[in-house]
Amino acid sequence: MYDPKGNSVDPTIGEVDFAETTPPEHLKSVVHRYLELRTTAPLQNPYRFHALPDACTYAIFNQHTPNVTGITRLRASSEELSLGCEFHFINIRFLPGVWQSERIQPSYGLVDTPYLGALPLIPINTALMSQGTVAQNATLTTFVELLRDEGILRPNPITQALFAQMEDIHSVADMATAVDYSPRQLQRLLKQTTGFAPHDFLKILRLQQSLLGEPSLSYSDQSHFINAFKKATGYTPGQFSKKFDV
Repeated sequence: MYDPKGNSVDPTIGEVDFAETTPPEHLKSVVHRYLELRTTAPLQNPYRFHALPDACTYAIFNQHTPNVTGITRLRASSEELSLGCEFHFINIRFLPGVWQSERIQPSYGLVDTPYLGALPLIPINTALMSQGTVAQNATLTTFVELLRDEGILRPNPITQALFAQMEDIHSVADMATAVDYSPRQLQRLLKQTTGFAPHDFLKILRLQQSLLGEPSLSYSDQSHFINAFKKATGYTPGQFSKKFDV
C-alpha cells in the first residue's frame, strides 16, 4: 500500500518535534495521517522544512495564527519552506486523488496565508489551539467526516488499484493495465483526480518506493535511480539519508 513520506526532518535540530497519528479505520480510504510539527524552544535560525513530492492534498492549521489555515497541494517537485524560528502546525494528509478539486481547489505551498474560503477552517483551527492531542484528533476526524459527507472527499478507485499493485508497476503502460484502462483514459482520469499526468505520478511513486528502501522495484540501474532521486529532492540518496530522518 502507498505509505507516503511527505516530509523530512533534520534530526540535528533537537528543538523540533514531528508526530504522525493514524486516522480511524473508517477514514483510511481518504486520510493517510494526522500530522503535527512544532518547535519546543525558539530556534537560532529559521527552520527549512523539506517537503517531498507525494501527490497528497493537505489541510494545514497554523496553531500560532488562527486565520492562517487552508487546503494545499505541492506540485511534483520537492520544496523547502521556511517556517521561521517558532512554529506549530497541525495537518491532515489526504491520500492522492481523494480531494475533489472541482468542488474546492487546493492552494499551493500555503504556510502563512490567511484563509478566505468557505470551509470552517478558522473555527477548527481556533478549537485545536485549546485542545490536547486526543481532542485534536477527534476534531480532525469530525472535520474529515464532514468533508466526506458533503462529497468533497471521495475514495479514488484508480489510485487504490495502483497502490495495491505498486510492486508490479514499472511503466505508464503497467499503470494502465493495473486499472484496466487505456493509456489515454488513464491520462484523463488521473490528471482529473490527482492533478498529475501518469508519468509524473509514476515518478512520485518511484521516489516514495525509494524512501521505503526498495529502489530496485522502480529503476533498472543504480545511476538512473540516483539521478532521478537527486532531480526530485535536490540530494543524492546518500546525502538525503545523512541530512534527514524520514
